[in-house]
Amino acid sequence: MTSATTASPSSPGTTDPVGPSPRGTGASAPLAIGLAELRMLVRNRTVALSALLLPLAFGAMTFAFDVYGTGGMLAGVQTIGMVGLGVYVTATTTLAARRQSLYLKRLRSGSVSDAGIIGGLVLPIVAVSVAQLVIVLGVLAFREPPVHAWLLIVGVVVAEVMFAAFALATAGVSTSPEHAQYTTMPVLLITLGVAIWWSITGADDLLWIKRILPGGGLMELITVAWSGGDLGLIPVLLAPTLTWAAIAVAAAIRMFRWEPRR
Repeated sequence: MTSATTASPSSPGTTDPVGPSPRGTGASAPLAIGLAELRMLVRNRTVALSALLLPLAFGAMTFAFDVYGTGGMLAGVQTIGMVGLGVYVTATTTLAARRQSLYLKRLRSGSVSDAGIIGGLVLPIVAVSVAQLVIVLGVLAFREPPVHAWLLIVGVVVAEVMFAAFALATAGVSTSPEHAQYTTMPVLLITLGVAIWWSITGADDLLWIKRILPGGGLMELITVAWSGGDLGLIPVLLAPTLTWAAIAVAAAIRMFRWEPRR
């Protein structure tokens, strides 16, 4: 899996690979950080490959398989796989790279809040992910339109929140962008594996185990949104996903580091 660019800490006589801290004050500072991050995301070929092309390639590849059954099941696998790659892996490696280059430390020495810094770095990645989903799910909608489009939007938002939270937690234990290739594998494989398991076996086998595992409740929620089903299950399906997101945020608060890990 491709990771974000590895940037070495700045030293006298060398060019900072990340560049100067974005200018901005107050509410405009996170926006300035986000715009700078988006420019770096587009300009760097390695990051562009992992953040832009891999999720789209995954979404396109799933169209070739009939094993996922209904359009709802296919949409669920596509959403979880694409957000897992596009947000979770990319945000984790990006945060690890920015910390290693001391960029996070420089940003924190300014007037921007911690939440503003994190938001500025992560939100562009989320925005790119949403655009990718609009393209891939839009193509799927021509073949089989979603029954509850509003619920599909809820599912996408919840997926972005959960994987962004996982990224913050995993970045806390990733010593470098290269290390993030390995630290992101367990969560990515579990969430995508549960989604594929659900799509193959449906709701008849070990239903509650699937629902409480990360990705399971989200998979069923998107399936209901696309193919229809009992809307009374929405709180039951949202609860596990939001709980996993809350656990990830709590872990991030405890483990996230602003200076390079040794």
